[in-house]
Amino acid sequence: MSEVNNKWTTPAAIQAQLLRLWDSGRWLAAHVSGTPLFPLTLAVRQPGAAILGEQFDAVRSWIRQLEEGSKNHRGYGFVIEWREINHRQLGRNSLPEKIVLADEADALRLIGKAADKRRFEQLAATTLQLFPALAGWLEHRPMTVLEQAGAWARILATLQWFVVHPRPQLYLRELDIAGVDSKFIETRKALLAELLDQLLPPDAVNVDAVGARQFEARYGLLAKPALIRFRLLDVRHHIGGLSDLSVPVAQFATLHTGVNRVFITENEINGLAFPDMADSMVIFGGGYGIERLADVRWLDDRQIIYWGDIDTHGFAILDRLRSFLPQARSMLMDTATLEAHRLLWGSEEAHKRYAGSLSRLTPDEHALFQVLRDDVLGERLRMEQERLGFHWVSAAIQNI
Repeated sequence: MSEVNNKWTTPAAIQAQLLRLWDSGRWLAAHVSGTPLFPLTLAVRQPGAAILGEQFDAVRSWIRQLEEGSKNHRGYGFVIEWREINHRQLGRNSLPEKIVLADEADALRLIGKAADKRRFEQLAATTLQLFPALAGWLEHRPMTVLEQAGAWARILATLQWFVVHPRPQLYLRELDIAGVDSKFIETRKALLAELLDQLLPPDAVNVDAVGARQFEARYGLLAKPALIRFRLLDVRHHIGGLSDLSVPVAQFATLHTGVNRVFITENEINGLAFPDMADSMVIFGGGYGIERLADVRWLDDRQIIYWGDIDTHGFAILDRLRSFLPQARSMLMDTATLEAHRLLWGSEEAHKRYAGSLSRLTPDEHALFQVLRDDVLGERLRMEQERLGFHWVSAAIQNI
């Protein structure tokens, strides 16, 4: 009996259906759009004619349970619409056919969301008074407003500030918004970006800067500057007695140095262990972040030697480096180095391999890239630079 009963509409099932409607956001979206949801009619899952005859007592119990949960008994909630049937065994009977919620207040009381609805109405009204352009956003994201209810006044204050001060060229820490600190904005960048995109004029949004990490660039804020770390390998070129420095890219671009040979390596320990060399420095590369060097024009007339991993991405980074420093040579990225360290081979992650074409490699480099890309010597072969024997590395550096 209980198994069959579970398939029929009950007060708990009606409540669950209303909660799903609420959680979907459609309920609150209807408030924003002005499209009424109520009166709301729900279909009733009920026993068929055969079950009615076989389990009449269970059916009567089900009807009683439904009636006891209705507005007639509780004073609020749903109303049952009935239909008359003429059963060949049981004669004329009334069965529930529809559940009607004529009043939104009754429905909200059933699911305990009356206070949340009032809260949303207040927040939506305040939002639309300040920013009518957010009507569409509110309709699509009403539950987000409730989730952020405690912070919504500060979110609106932040939006007002940006509308008045588009592309301010300040650090987040410098924004003077009552009750709002930089951490508040840091933790809500994605949400604020959705809203600011609706409010700011097109010329105030850098559409090429995408994602929370580029929030500052998108809306004209100053970001923490990218740093270049480098070591001067010749004591004659130390700067104020310093050999290991990290400076903003813009400052590195204005560096006055007499070194004529610049090594670039990806691995930090390799950069630290690099031996002293006359008139030389080593730059800690940073993978594809190597493009930070593109605007460092004093590198144009220096010898550039790049040392990366022997894998598909190592050659892709080398190829990219040559797009702005075409004189760059590679070091320790050759077949001899690979073969000499066979016991230390590793593997690239399959979904992260570089499978594109590279046009700036030398013939030997390109041949090795193809060997790696096509799994000629082994599946997803990789030789990380930090695995190379240091005696092999030292000899290669001395022979540059």
